[in-house]
Amino acid sequence: MNIHLRSTFLAAASLAALLPAAAGAQARSPANLLPEAQAIGEYPVQPDDDAVVSEPAARPEPAAAPAAPAAGSEASADPVRSVAREVVQQFAPEVQPWSSANAERLLAVIEGIGAEGLDPADYDPAALRSAILAGPGEELDRLASRAFAWLVEDMRDGRTPMEARRQWFVVDPDPDRYRTADVMAEALASGDIAGAIEAVAPLHPDYARLRDELAATPAGQTARRKLIRANMDRWRWLARDLGSQYLITNVPEYQLRLTVNDKIMRTYKTIVGKPGRTATPQLAETVEGVIFNPNWTVPQSIVKGEGLGARVLNNPGWAKANGYKGWRDKKTGFVTVVQQPGPGNSLGLMKLDMPNPHAIFLHDTPSRHLFNRADRALSHGCIRTERASELAITLAILAQNPTDDAERKAAAQEAVEILKSGKYTRVPFESRMPVYITYFTMGTDIDGKLRSFDDIYGRDAPVLAALDAPRQQHRARRTSEEAVEIIDDMKTT
Repeated sequence: MNIHLRSTFLAAASLAALLPAAAGAQARSPANLLPEAQAIGEYPVQPDDDAVVSEPAARPEPAAAPAAPAAGSEASADPVRSVAREVVQQFAPEVQPWSSANAERLLAVIEGIGAEGLDPADYDPAALRSAILAGPGEELDRLASRAFAWLVEDMRDGRTPMEARRQWFVVDPDPDRYRTADVMAEALASGDIAGAIEAVAPLHPDYARLRDELAATPAGQTARRKLIRANMDRWRWLARDLGSQYLITNVPEYQLRLTVNDKIMRTYKTIVGKPGRTATPQLAETVEGVIFNPNWTVPQSIVKGEGLGARVLNNPGWAKANGYKGWRDKKTGFVTVVQQPGPGNSLGLMKLDMPNPHAIFLHDTPSRHLFNRADRALSHGCIRTERASELAITLAILAQNPTDDAERKAAAQEAVEILKSGKYTRVPFESRMPVYITYFTMGTDIDGKLRSFDDIYGRDAPVLAALDAPRQQHRARRTSEEAVEIIDDMKTT
């Protein structure tokens, strides 16, 4: 085994030994999940210098079931409203009966919602205050239910409408997991209005970090406060809980994180799409396997548009030297060109199998010197990943679910042999791993510092404008924007 593969093998095996146990740990597990040094066989393995840990903020979970009103409470004192509450809990309509006490609690939440980066004026506190003074009844039920529903929607799903989320193709599952009417019924039954709203907010520690930064930023720093609010809202666009083990990449940061319980296990530099038609879109997909020694079917924009097909067919010697095979369909004349596996393949030595309609995936590259550049918006949409072989071997080990060091070492050795073979090989996963391709222009970097990142695709402006505009009702859950057109991912850039 050569030195590069041996070090890759050891790093992957060491990391894989940690992940299964870490994934099952509680959210508040030990601060550093990577040991200072761990020996596998005769070789000591040191953690990456760029591995960093962030402590997740504790968040309340939604109540498992609504609690019954206490004896002597306002709800139990009114038999009619108590019966109405039982009906609400069964069918959870959009408009539900509100007591004056619960409405007062809701008004307090609205008046303090600026701490979450939202605008109290969006929820019409003046009208709610007037309805509270008028006493319980249909008007209070209507206004309070509406304000509560809007708060849940904005905290759970984000306030930014879909048309302002450029190239955002994530479908948030939270509206189905935390139905607005159900959350309202539970809140009214328990009286914990603030807790119900808090319980649909994002769990990721970066959201809490941004919220703290918003509190520490003076009101006069308007531009900075707006940027913080915009990036808090971006966390709401994602699922509240990203899972216990996942990959996440922030495109403007040019970094990929392998994460367990929101703690970073490894980081990898990335190369992302160039601004314009090949900008990398934002996705939430799943990795179904690892492909070692991938081939590359060349897009027709290159085969036909750039004349590669004719060159391959007319110059077999050149084609063979560059790993290309090409053929023409006798009936249609259609030319197909496929670059075979090898060190010069444009996808490098591995790609993650993550089927999606955008043809976006994470892969290796033969042009590894480009990872030394600060500006790495260079690809045609896909994400090229540093130390891709280490990542691929780690995931391949995890796919086999080894139970001890011997099994992990054997799995790592098998993955290395596949890599060395030079043959196209797909290693499927028994358990799929989520992968999130995100776009944050402010967040915690891999060194644990909160900072801003260049808005390389100009996606901040529409979000900032949307936050300044009146709140939009009946927002779409899916974008109507067309997917970015990936024309190629050549190694020449």
